[in-house]
Amino acid sequence: MAKPIHMMIRVLDLDRSIDFYRKAFGLEVADRFDFDDFVLVYLRGPESPFEIELTLNKGRAHPYSHGEGYGHVAFCVDDLDAEHRRFTELGLNPNPIREFFRDGALMARFFFVQDPDGYKIEVLQRHGRYR
Repeated sequence: MAKPIHMMIRVLDLDRSIDFYRKAFGLEVADRFDFDDFVLVYLRGPESPFEIELTLNKGRAHPYSHGEGYGHVAFCVDDLDAEHRRFTELGLNPNPIREFFRDGALMARFFFVQDPDGYKIEVLQRHGRYR
C-alpha cells in the first residue's frame, strides 16, 4: 500500500517561505539539502509526518507560473475562527470564512490563504471527513 509522504512546491525565497509556513501552520524545517543548482527544504508539523518540500532553484529571478494544474493543499484546525483571526493579525491576508452545505447539513467551514509564492492553501475546521 502506498503512503503519501510529501508534496513539493517551487519557491523564490526560502527564508520568506519557511517563515510563512512556520507562522501560519507551525511547520518546522525537518531536513535541508543544499546542491549546486538547487536547495530542498522539508517542512513538517507536530501532528503529521506528511511534509511540504520547498524547492529553491538557484539563480531563478522570476515567479513560477502555477498554470491550470495546481489546486491547493489543505490543513485542518480545531478552531477555524481563532485561526482566521490569528492569520489576520499576522498580516497573512486570509480570505473570508466560507461554508458548504450538502443535503441541508454542514459539509465544510474553511478559508483560503496564499503563501508568498501565490500557492493556495485551504484551512478547514475539523469536522466530518476533514480530520
